[in-house]
Amino acid sequence: MATVKIINRSNNPAPAYATADSAGVDLRANLEASITLQPLERKLITTGLFIELPAGFEAQVRPRSGLAFKSGITVLNSPGTIDADYRGEVGVILVNLSNEPFTVNHGDRIAQMVVAQYTRANFELTEELAESERGSGGFGHTGIK
Repeated sequence: MATVKIINRSNNPAPAYATADSAGVDLRANLEASITLQPLERKLITTGLFIELPAGFEAQVRPRSGLAFKSGITVLNSPGTIDADYRGEVGVILVNLSNEPFTVNHGDRIAQMVVAQYTRANFELTEELAESERGSGGFGHTGIK
């Protein structure tokens, strides 16, 4: 289990897992005034949270499924990545993909954050790649029949 240091400069509850097997924690809007997203509009929503991740970990900011399904609100750069060396405020780029305006209020649960361990790759320049069963087929190649 990773220890993530957190500063909460909002008056919202600190992120916490809702159940024993939850992968993510909810992120809440930290707003002085409500923000309305018009259809197809995007805005950066602040959270008032600042985190320090251990080396070898990232935090992924992802949409909340209920918000996406019910209201057409999603995280634009999903998943957004917070690197271990970032110390700024956690922000969420929300976009309204519905046909109706959507209002974000202070304290609303707007996204979820998943902390994940990663491996850094060693990139090696080469002139050829090993053959594979799939080869260069992509973008639906394995689903054609």
